[in-house]
Amino acid sequence: MKGKLYIVSTPIGNLEDITLRALRVLKEVDLIACEDTRVTKKLLSHYRIQKPLTIYHEHNEKKKAEELLLLLEAGKNIAIVSDAGTPGVSDPGYRLVSLASEKGIEVISIPGPCAAIGAVSVSGLSTSSFTFFGFLPKSAKKRKEFLESIREHPQTIIVYESPNRVIETLKDIFEILGDRQASISRELTKMFEENLRGKLSEVLETLSQRGKLKGEFTAVIEGYHNEIKNLDHLVKEQLNIYKEKGLTLRDAVKEVSRNLRLSKSKAYKVALKVFKT
Repeated sequence: MKGKLYIVSTPIGNLEDITLRALRVLKEVDLIACEDTRVTKKLLSHYRIQKPLTIYHEHNEKKKAEELLLLLEAGKNIAIVSDAGTPGVSDPGYRLVSLASEKGIEVISIPGPCAAIGAVSVSGLSTSSFTFFGFLPKSAKKRKEFLESIREHPQTIIVYESPNRVIETLKDIFEILGDRQASISRELTKMFEENLRGKLSEVLETLSQRGKLKGEFTAVIEGYHNEIKNLDHLVKEQLNIYKEKGLTLRDAVKEVSRNLRLSKSKAYKVALKVFKT
């Protein structure tokens, strides 16, 4: 008889945020596959659970998935956990789930904490529909290209970012998507949890005034809608007026940026099209 694969969500900071069902499953399985044994041992020790652990992370995922699959086919029940949150959501897990499904092994979700859902729930932005994009590309060029591709995405946008790149990423979002409403969550469920809400420009100003930033960040950004669309139209309209008045592209961009409190780079991109005609 084949074993079962359990996808177990674990706390993203506060150890009390684990479900009773998750604790039961972790006690009953034959093996727990985890990203970092030190992190998982802390959780298991807190709840007096003793189980064999094996490392399963992004660097050994392909090879380890095949090893775990053999154990599952031999009848072993295995739980996958990540360091925090739900495995497979911007964490290892999908490869083994895919292989197990192909082999007819039952895959069971043990739901629980997820930073993306936690952040959007306290954002104050629309939750009727939203899209989670995980971590944006590390390369500035690729990140900007990706943001351009979702500039008119109508749903609320959720992304993860590290403390080392959060300022740079938010600046790119501001430059390309505009000064939208946003909610930036840091250290969710932990002692120093913080949620900054407001215009992107306001949040950026707050974070930029601080020293070294710490903790993982989840950014929730307002989707593209009619008001933003109207702003784009207004930018073109004002640029055309200044063009007709004889202003240079550079001066027109300066005036529009000041009038509409818009980043010069955003106004410049529109101006290139306006002044080309």
